[in-house]
Amino acid sequence: MINLKSLIKNLFGEKYFNVKAIYFDKPPQSNWIVAWHQDLTISVSDKIEREGFVNWSIKQGQPTVQPPREVLENIYTVRIHLDDCDETNGALRVIPNSHQKGVIPMKNFQLEDYPEPVTCPVPKGGIMLMKPLILHASNKSTSERNRRVIHLEFSDIDLTAGMDWREKVDCAL
Repeated sequence: MINLKSLIKNLFGEKYFNVKAIYFDKPPQSNWIVAWHQDLTISVSDKIEREGFVNWSIKQGQPTVQPPREVLENIYTVRIHLDDCDETNGALRVIPNSHQKGVIPMKNFQLEDYPEPVTCPVPKGGIMLMKPLILHASNKSTSERNRRVIHLEFSDIDLTAGMDWREKVDCAL
């Protein structure tokens, strides 16, 4: 059994904290495609106009914003799989190294301009690590199995004066 706090410390460093937690449930009867995208927004406590923070919106009653590239590049995502996940039930597909290109305007996105996508199967209880800027997508499930995932994002950056992460949780050991 892996201790999540130890994993975070060993992979990212001692100063990282949790900034977002999402529970994904993709049951067979509620099936959808997730198109190619990057995770570009963060949830913040309040809307405070600051240079480099753009595309403000409200999601589930919370202010969200696209932060500067250096904030996005600092985030690590840990996906904990509660079910076996493979190409038949919507495993994540990624475009290798696409996170190194920064923010990619989706209006200009053409799949044929990038390396071949890779499907990322993860067994039940397995963990997948990724950078939010990597281009990723998932297909509809073709099986009767669920795909449940706990999606956690970590950073060690304190936001600019007056702005704070909405879901910040310290992971100190």
